[in-house]
Amino acid sequence: MDTILTNSKARHEYHIEETLEAGIVLTGTEVKSLRAGKGQIRDAFARVDENEVWLFNAHIDEYSHGNTANHEPKAPRKLLLHKKEISKLFGFVAIKGKALVPLSFYWKNGKVKVQLAIGQGKASSDKRESIKKRDSDRDIQRAMMRRR
Repeated sequence: MDTILTNSKARHEYHIEETLEAGIVLTGTEVKSLRAGKGQIRDAFARVDENEVWLFNAHIDEYSHGNTANHEPKAPRKLLLHKKEISKLFGFVAIKGKALVPLSFYWKNGKVKVQLAIGQGKASSDKRESIKKRDSDRDIQRAMMRRR
């Protein structure tokens, strides 16, 4: 599993409850641009519409050697999931405060896959608590390293 893009903001903004793997429908220039590592999914989110899952706000830069048929950078992209998975996601997302968030894009057997997460939005106090915990863990690690 070779990671292409990661969403660093997702784990800070959401309590991740469950993750799943989804395929994504891409054009040739989008794949070539991803091979070059050009894109970001920080503000991306997924939505279930009429038994299909779509990814919005994922920015994949235009391919530098593309021609007039180059892709649109922020176009909605269809995610590929089984019907059971889609109906399960629809049930989760119907609950207020839940969101479908992409955690990463990665290569699997020559195909681009999306790690999709069901997340519950964090309150600002939870975010502060996470930052405090991360800082204290970092201080503990530094103290342990000094003792060695």
